[in-house]
Amino acid sequence: MSVKQHRRLLVPVAAAAVMGLALAGCTGDIAAQTAEDTDCAAYTDYGTFEGSPEVTIGGTIQDDEADRLVKSWADFQACTGITVNYTGTKEFEAQIAVLAEGGSAPDIGIIPQPGLFNKLADAGFLKAAPAAVEANVDEWWSADWKGYGTAADGTFYAAPLMASVKGYVWYSPSEFKEKGYEIPTSLDEMMDLTAQIASDGTVPWCAGVGSGDATGWPGTDWVEDYVLRQAGAETYDKWVTHEIPFNDPAIVTAFNSVGDILKNPEYVNAGLGDVSSIISTEFGDAGLPVLDGTCALHHQASFYEGFWKNADGSDATVAPDGDVYAFLLPPAESGGEQAVTGGGELVSAFAESDEITAVLSYLSSDTWANNRVALKGVISANTGLDASLASSDILKQSVEILQDPNTVFRFDGSDLMPGAVGTDSFWKGIVSWLSGDDTQKVVDTIESSWPKS
Repeated sequence: MSVKQHRRLLVPVAAAAVMGLALAGCTGDIAAQTAEDTDCAAYTDYGTFEGSPEVTIGGTIQDDEADRLVKSWADFQACTGITVNYTGTKEFEAQIAVLAEGGSAPDIGIIPQPGLFNKLADAGFLKAAPAAVEANVDEWWSADWKGYGTAADGTFYAAPLMASVKGYVWYSPSEFKEKGYEIPTSLDEMMDLTAQIASDGTVPWCAGVGSGDATGWPGTDWVEDYVLRQAGAETYDKWVTHEIPFNDPAIVTAFNSVGDILKNPEYVNAGLGDVSSIISTEFGDAGLPVLDGTCALHHQASFYEGFWKNADGSDATVAPDGDVYAFLLPPAESGGEQAVTGGGELVSAFAESDEITAVLSYLSSDTWANNRVALKGVISANTGLDASLASSDILKQSVEILQDPNTVFRFDGSDLMPGAVGTDSFWKGIVSWLSGDDTQKVVDTIESSWPKS
């Protein structure tokens, strides 16, 4: 995932120097597992390989999540004889093109966002996906997801892997029950709810866009959610590809609608300060006032489930009847199509061999999705995934949203934009906007930063 989706730390495993980077490679505690210890019925189609051929994988996934990733292919390794070595590093995004150009890329890359995928594909570094991988994606994934792994020339290179759902609004179920609040079914109803909460004496929203060098990104998520819901998927697609300018009226409307909340001092920023405090408040801390009733609502992605901590440091209960839960930001109109933004990874190869094809095929299968989700903490948009395996109510809900054929899914907009915009001027624009600059000035400035073709 990109920094917008969730920051991770370096995997604390054995390091090796590659292009001056400290790369952490791991196979986990699975070396001793053999086919005799494992039910291999689900793995026969991948074949068996003599001599334990090695397949290397690189990506940004680190720490506990990397350990679970490694465990997700333990049975596959034992049954096929392939040794899979994974390397996780925070430098993957910055250095993978350099490694590929120098012939030092891993066999397979877990690419954290489409912008990087397109850069690698356009440079000719990636290998077209094997037929078995494309067959899996056609069976288990939507056309939208397949499109994110398809280059501009129509070549399919990369299968989706994991996913996250953005645009959740977190709230206290007990407060909603006590005060008779109902989950809104439209953006207008959400504004009515916001006004009602304020009139009842509680500051409705708490927010924070602080994130070190990436400060501003949570604000871009707000804008992206509103563009998709108000203007629709077609306009959203044109926006992220610059078929319409960044300062198009539809984008101005989205900014202003978000501003009706975030720039209204009566609606933010409970217990944290005034509107300007949104900039300095760390995104990981911003929602916590929901737990003590200081504010009622907080906008953040599904991954925020892991951030809810009580004042004594214990984990808050995330459930429909727990300390905190979430509903999805509603459509523009009641009964309108369910549109969501989100993120995920794409898996593609820098080399070709039978064993690489086997690994790619497994990672694009429903078998892998179920194995990985059963290990907790993540979800996938693979339609063969059993949603009941998800480790929490909010993740089960997210799987159901992603698997719903009526859901309109779009990747995080700034991850689709050129880096000069998506991870620079857009983030900075959010900061200047929250500092008091008017919407038109901000979108005009971001538009002027779009790279000229």
